[in-house]
Amino acid sequence: MRAGAPAARVLLSLLPALPTVLALLGTLLLFSLFLLVQGQPVPDAIGLIFEGAFGSSFAWQNTLLRASPLMLTALCVALPAQAGLIVIGGEGALALGGLAAAVVPSVLPAATPWFVATPLMAVAGMLAGGAWIGAVGALRQWRGVNETISSLLMSYIAIALFKHLVEGPLRDPASLNKPSTAPLPDAMTIGSMPGLEMHWGLLWGVVACIAAWVFVQFSTKGFAMRVVGGSQRAARLVGLPVDGLTLAACVLGGAAAGLGGMFEVAAVQGSANASLLAGYGYAGILVAFAARQNPLAIVVCALMIGGIEASGSLLQRRLDLPDATTLVLQGLLFANLLAWEALGGRIAAWRIKLQAAVLAGAPVPLESQHA
Repeated sequence: MRAGAPAARVLLSLLPALPTVLALLGTLLLFSLFLLVQGQPVPDAIGLIFEGAFGSSFAWQNTLLRASPLMLTALCVALPAQAGLIVIGGEGALALGGLAAAVVPSVLPAATPWFVATPLMAVAGMLAGGAWIGAVGALRQWRGVNETISSLLMSYIAIALFKHLVEGPLRDPASLNKPSTAPLPDAMTIGSMPGLEMHWGLLWGVVACIAAWVFVQFSTKGFAMRVVGGSQRAARLVGLPVDGLTLAACVLGGAAAGLGGMFEVAAVQGSANASLLAGYGYAGILVAFAARQNPLAIVVCALMIGGIEASGSLLQRRLDLPDATTLVLQGLLFANLLAWEALGGRIAAWRIKLQAAVLAGAPVPLESQHA
């Protein structure tokens, strides 16, 4: 093995993250220009974003509160992506999952213990979200409908259905100015983790991401999904059940988003209402793309995006910037991620050359070193 092999291995491990790193740098540059045009001090604004996200225990609480649903809605994008689908309907799945969870206590006896009611609410949320996104996969495989367009339209339908039911048949008569379903009994709400001012949804979000990563990377079904994502034709030639695997990926992704809706209802809102439509499904798309559809990287990216969202009020108070400034930052990040994704083919070629060089013990090609 040549002396350059260890360095080549390090470079090889870092190559998949290169587009994300370049996108972050490009976003920082463009956001700095955006601030300068408005006459705002760039170092102060960047410092306030960090302070609002991670500068205190209160900031961490707000960041983690937002990161919890982002992890689960990002899985709604990342899991179907393993089968080659671009699904962006997590907002609708989260809304219907939360609504289904909110209805469960009304059909259970009043004396139902929490250890029975809470799992049933979680199952109801996952079934609702899984069925909704599963329909997107079914339309894609059996009717040839583009999954990106159908998932977005299905999300709009889900949100309209959510509003109709919350403001109509399922509305609590006591909710006057803010229509909502009946509040959950105290025994059926989800409290905070011991020693933390954070509900259990955060833990389950992390667990879901780790479980998804293990499933994708180390299970037979996960490997089969990735084969389908690489080439459906090749997958069919080797006898893989392409339709079933695609449908399963969509159902699992939708179930994750539905579980996120359940935690928002049971641990944050206390009922299904308009506050549930906070844009976590749309922000989850950005998290998944920043993580390059890697379930394990979603945890870190959800913290980053959650922190950016949590810092909006601090920017507004200290620099008199609109709270939507953080949305501009997220938009710039998403645009940069899409732009640098164009390097994906070239980076893959560099990776193949590096792998060949490491396996053969040959010097790393000059062009790869410059990369």
